Parts: sequence; structure tokens; C-alpha cells
Amino acid sequence: MRTRFAPSPTGMLHIGGLRTALFAYLVAKQTDGTFILRIEDTDRERTVDGAIENILRTLHWAGVDPDEGVMLRDGLVTQEGAHGPYIQSERFELYTKYANELVEKGHAYYAFDTKEDLDHMRETESAAGNAAPKYDASVRMRMKNSLTLPEEEWKQKMAENEPYVIRMLIPEGNIIRFNDDIRGKVEFKGMEIDDQILIKSDGFPTYHLANVVDDHLMDINIVIRGEEWLSSTPKHLLLFEYFGWQAPRYAHVPLLLNADRSKLSKRQNDVAAEDYINKGYLPEALINFLVLLGWNPGSTQELFTMKELIENFSLERVQKGGAVFDLERLNWFQGQWMRYFSPEDFAARIQPIVATVYEEAASDPQFVLRASLIQDRITFFPEAPAMLSYYYSEPKANMELIASPKQKLDEVLAKEVIELLIEKLTPFEGWTDDGLKEYLFALADEKELKKGQLLWPLRAILTGLPFSPGAFEVAAALGKEKTMQRLNAVKNTL
Repeated sequence: MRTRFAPSPTGMLHIGGLRTALFAYLVAKQTDGTFILRIEDTDRERTVDGAIENILRTLHWAGVDPDEGVMLRDGLVTQEGAHGPYIQSERFELYTKYANELVEKGHAYYAFDTKEDLDHMRETESAAGNAAPKYDASVRMRMKNSLTLPEEEWKQKMAENEPYVIRMLIPEGNIIRFNDDIRGKVEFKGMEIDDQILIKSDGFPTYHLANVVDDHLMDINIVIRGEEWLSSTPKHLLLFEYFGWQAPRYAHVPLLLNADRSKLSKRQNDVAAEDYINKGYLPEALINFLVLLGWNPGSTQELFTMKELIENFSLERVQKGGAVFDLERLNWFQGQWMRYFSPEDFAARIQPIVATVYEEAASDPQFVLRASLIQDRITFFPEAPAMLSYYYSEPKANMELIASPKQKLDEVLAKEVIELLIEKLTPFEGWTDDGLKEYLFALADEKELKKGQLLWPLRAILTGLPFSPGAFEVAAALGKEKTMQRLNAVKNTL
């Protein structure tokens, strides 16, 4: 199966575009097929410098690399494959050739209407009660085109380089039916479709002509794209019919929505995929989250590796309705994927980050153990230096932190607990987290203290943080010598 993702380089890759690319990638990989990246830059006024590089970097980060088409090699944009060029602005001669072929076959025509002509047409149609004026069969014969003007006249206009466009001819009265791989049977009446411009007055092709020509010449088997293109599909199917080409299958994926079910927008959410990369989201978490926005795996499984997605994904289980972009849900996936890594893998990922703040972390032989204590608590990798700070710098524990109303621990009792901890831990030999847990729990029972009243001061003194791993784990990871040093230092200070 040959699939394609064909974004326009008008800015950073949209988060919805990344999901569409993912769906196309999965369908290709399920059949040992080819995932193609094509750049559709026919709207030159909206093209943004650096947008192609951003699209490619984002796809690579997400693990959705193209097999063919536009690539990023050593930081440079290149093109690879036998069906190129894969950038539409380099294919203009092809589009002009095929547009003229449609005119010759009677499926398209030249139109010379000025902006004033078109404005007048829309005003007339609106006054007649037409809520959505368009250039179609009902107005075509009143306009200036090669169907209404004498042949000599319109040819003279072309010879004098008068501006014109090429429009496709939509037949009256027909019904266009097709089967969408997500939405099932779909039909449009010919009267609902306008005579779409194929070649603009500046010679540039529109999306409609260019994508049909390219999908055919690049042997695309299925077009997976956003539902906003659903209403354009009849035009594309007609073009395939006019050319005598076999049309690909189509699958239109649902929109991404804000919590209020409006279309995903910057007002309520970040919409560029790069925003989520910069915030520290894992590619595994974002991909897992995106694929489940619209796709139901048919099971209770929620975490999927890319390999598992390739094995399980199906367009048949993609819903028709829009999918709400729930940031809390994304954060949940982020946390789940943090815990999914092995302790060694997790430590390897955060060690360079911690070492930028604490150089000794780079050669710490106990780093895997220490990192494992925060794996269940961390959300983003950049949080790691602060969460591990107490291993590499002396914490600043004060009575405001140690005396905890939540633990029913006032200053007097807190000082007594510190004295007790020093007295009882100094001779203690079983210095492991399990050994410490058993010993301190028994001590709390013996002294008729709540467990929190005994353990919170130890935890606060050792870390200096309001949130941290448990007292046993921290004490075991720090070791007895460092633990006792900190307890005695706080005793002397307070």
C-alpha cells in the first residue's frame, strides 16, 4: 500500500497534521508498503521559510519518517524516489499540461471573468436568495468564458494575454457517490459543486488539480486526510474520471476539537506539534495520545508501542465524529510512558539533563538507583535536576517545612522526633529501604507516634523538598553516613 502525507509549508506542523501523517504511516507499514511525504506549496503567498524543515524534524521526532519523497539528510532538504519531484512548485509544467488536456476533452474551459464580474455575480445570486453563491451551471452561461464567448473572441483574449483561469466543467444533474474508508457511503449532487478553478490567473495550479495529478503519478492507493476535504472529494473523483485514471480510496479522519467541541484552536490549546516537543512531551506519549483521538482499538489496552500500533490499527475503527483534545489525558499518557521505561533506560534519558546542573551526576555509580526513586513522580525530564537535587547538594530544611500541620506535627514534637531519629538510627545496621521501613514502623508503634509524625521530618530533612520519594527510599539511596550528617546538621541548626 502506498500512502502519502502532503502538508502545505505554511507554518509549523499542526498537531492534527501529525495525527493524519501517523494514520497514513500505520496503514503503509501494515502492508509493508511505502509512506510518502509530498510538499504541496502551490499557495506561494502563504509559504513560510523553514516550514518544510520543521515538518520533517517533527515527523522524525515522532518516529514517522517517510520512506520516499521529501527527506531531511544531514540538515538539508532532499528528495528521494522514482516519482519526483515531490515538491509541487517544481511540477508546474505537468499541471499545465494536464489542465490543457482537460480543456481539449471538453471537461474544462477558460474563464476571463474579472473580480468585478465575480463580485456582481455573487451579489446577484445573494439577492435572488442563494445563500452560497458559486460559479456553477446555473451562472456559467452568464459569465465570460470559452463556453459563452465566440471562439474568435476568447482566442483573441488569450493571444493578447488577458488574464484567465481554467475551470473544470461540472455536469448538471448527476450524483457522485463513493465509499469512504471511515465514513462509509457518501454522495454529493452535482448542483452542490462549483466549477472549481484548476489553474489560477498567475499560472499556478490549485490544490484540487495538483493533488489529483500527483496522487495518480505517484501511484497512491489510499488518500488519508482531514474531514475538511470531504466536500472536495467529488471534484477529485470527477477529475480522475475525466482523465480516465483509477481513483484511490479515500479516508477522511475526524477533526480535533476543544473541550467545548469547537474546532481545535490556539485560544484554548497549542496547535503546533513543536509546542508539545518544546514542553518536554515524549514522542511515545504524544503518538499514543493522538492515535486514540478517533481510533478505538476494540480492547481495554491504552499503551501502544509503534510496533503494536502497526499490528492493531485499522481505519474501520476510526470514528466519524470529532475527537476532543484533552490535555489532562495527554499528561496521563506522559506519566504512564515515564513509568513504562526500564530503570536503566529512564536513568540514561535523564542523566545528561541532571549532569548539566550537577556535574557529579555524570559519573555517579548509584545514578540508576537514585533515578528510579523519581520515575513514578516525574512528568517531564527537565524536572529531574530539581527532583534529584538533594543527592548532589545540601538541602535547606527549615522548621516551616519540617513541622507539618497535615501530619499533626508542631515544632516541639518535631524537635523531639529529630532527637529520637538520631538516637535510634545511629546504632542501626540494616540500612536498606526494607530494613529501614520495618525498623521505623516498629519505632513509631513503640513511641505511639503516627507513622507520618516520625517519617515526615526524616524525609523533609533529607530532601528539603515538599514533595519527594519516601523516607526509607531516600535514606537508603543516600546511605547512612550522609543521612546522619543531615540529621545532626539540622539538630545543631534548630
